[in-house]
Amino acid sequence: MQKIRDIFDFKNKHAIVVGGSGYIGREIVKALVEINCNVTVLDQKKIILKNKKVKYINFNIGTHLDYEKKFLKILKKSKRVNFFINASYPKTSSWDKCSFLMKSNKIITENINLHLNSFLELSKIISDYFKKNRIKGNIVNLSSIYGIVAQDKQLYQGTNMSESIPYPVIKGGINMMTKQFASYYGSYGIRINTVCPGGVIDKKYRKNYPSIFIKNYEKKVPMKRFATPREVALSTVFLLSDASSYITGVNLPLDGGWTIT
Repeated sequence: MQKIRDIFDFKNKHAIVVGGSGYIGREIVKALVEINCNVTVLDQKKIILKNKKVKYINFNIGTHLDYEKKFLKILKKSKRVNFFINASYPKTSSWDKCSFLMKSNKIITENINLHLNSFLELSKIISDYFKKNRIKGNIVNLSSIYGIVAQDKQLYQGTNMSESIPYPVIKGGINMMTKQFASYYGSYGIRINTVCPGGVIDKKYRKNYPSIFIKNYEKKVPMKRFATPREVALSTVFLLSDASSYITGVNLPLDGGWTIT
């Protein structure tokens, strides 16, 4: 029987983290390094983390062929990969205009194609890599509670913030993709799960949001606070570890109780 302390020791394991330089992604990378995992970060921005276990590769989710071909090349050159985490947030420059007040559906389609399709395509490539190489690999995609429930427009009252049409559509698609992939690849020993955070704001970033939004959000959450990037990282580590060895196809809410009602 595997001892608990060994379950969370990822020595000789290799993870690829897409979006590993981002707000949540870098916390996931830091958590993996803490438990001895080797990590390759794929991002447009270089991660600032001086550790011999971390390798950075410039990676831009742009056109379909560009990122798909580059990802395949990265896999061919990599040593055995055990874990794949997608914490990226691809979006177009018009992302902030995607409310119900917009006058063109084009920007919705562009963002759905970019965000949802990239998650789907990268998950398919890595799943087939695990299958071909007979690796009992593990995938964790980052989604949102807004892939489970609809956005509450009352949160934005009194602010210049607004709802987003494509965001819940994209995250709901990622959540359903998780179930579909788990159904197909489960017989090959491959697990895929999704972490669905609610609002993620630490002390450093609270100043970037209107105080009325902060108040409205925390009032609705049973635990009366936002999640931290660290908490998202720890949930991700749990799903990657053998502590969750019989869990697949799950969309794990990390929301302080937001979705219980």
